Amino acid sequence: MEHRVANEVEVALGSCQAVIAGDVEIVLFRHRDGSFSALEDRCSHADVQLSQGNFEDGIIECMAHGAKFDAHTGRHLCMPAVTPVKRFEVRVRDGEVFVNID
Repeated sequence: MEHRVANEVEVALGSCQAVIAGDVEIVLFRHRDGSFSALEDRCSHADVQLSQGNFEDGIIECMAHGAKFDAHTGRHLCMPAVTPVKRFEVRVRDGEVFVNID
């Protein structure tokens, strides 16, 4: 099911923000090229919000222990994380950003 999570202009290029889609906490990324991606807002290593971490060049770093994830795919890139973070499909229609949580 798709949920509207933001207006396109509310999310600055090269930034991320916490949003809610239904009852799922999501970290929404807007990459420097203007594209969007979305992951579950939880580090797979520790129960910490990824949206509180450092996002740069398509990589999100968990603020707790430095685990890094590809913001496009959710793939873990370094220890201490050993599993990926769930990825969600994002669509932009008429300036509105939607995340599919199915």
